[in-house]
Amino acid sequence: MKTKLISTKPKYKQKKNILQKYYLKKQNEENMKLLESSRFEALNSALSFETGDSKIFARIESYSCKMIGSEKALYKKWNGTGSENHREYEALSPPGQTFMGGSSPTTYMRNVSWSSEEEDGSNMINGFSNCSILCDIISRKTLFHLISTLNAAFPDYDFSDAKGNEFSKEQNFQTVINSVDNLLSVTAMDQYAKARHALWATLNEEIDLPDCDIFSYTPDLTSDPFAEDGCLWSFNYFFYNRKKKRVVLFTCRAQSPFSNQSWFDVMEDDDFED
Repeated sequence: MKTKLISTKPKYKQKKNILQKYYLKKQNEENMKLLESSRFEALNSALSFETGDSKIFARIESYSCKMIGSEKALYKKWNGTGSENHREYEALSPPGQTFMGGSSPTTYMRNVSWSSEEEDGSNMINGFSNCSILCDIISRKTLFHLISTLNAAFPDYDFSDAKGNEFSKEQNFQTVINSVDNLLSVTAMDQYAKARHALWATLNEEIDLPDCDIFSYTPDLTSDPFAEDGCLWSFNYFFYNRKKKRVVLFTCRAQSPFSNQSWFDVMEDDDFED
């Protein structure tokens, strides 16, 4: 007898039924345009392999952030523009998150992260002072781009209610390179060594790493849709280039070799069956 499991994940992380998936997918296709790239497809293939201890699944995709009229209207509705609770910025979690959602105890003195042409860098923004910020903050517009990217990349989930504190801003691209290199080298040194140069060279050519704000998605374990059974570790980076109006998503996961479920398999909710 199959038993239907009741999810304890927050509502916005739960999987959708078939009808909801259809409308959500159509909405995401309108909001964030996937930019096809044969180079990224080649990297995805090179970075997805099996070792003796784990199965690695990598995914790199590029999305356009250019908003047309309908997208601007959706953003205003999501942002609550004109309402009493309207906010322009949200606080981010500090950098230095672990790869399974834990947070670093270190307190950082950070500056405001400007992330759209409309932001003028004023000293006081909704109560935040850029002289004494203890964490990064993110504009609601940039947060909208990150959430829209997740919704487009994973249409079986709805991230619309995700908050700024589930994301972190990385200090610089070299820190991200070092973190990814260290993790994948330890996990699969030989396989990763073959793809490493192409990975960072292609990312730099496609999105211009020095000009990017880099964010990571690091929810806690109880609400992380990537932390399915058999997941050993995962990371999710967004390379946001404001000038290019593009976001490149680099997400990777190590799965136990004893798990039969592929990361990309869609698991439908089963009804009770005898």
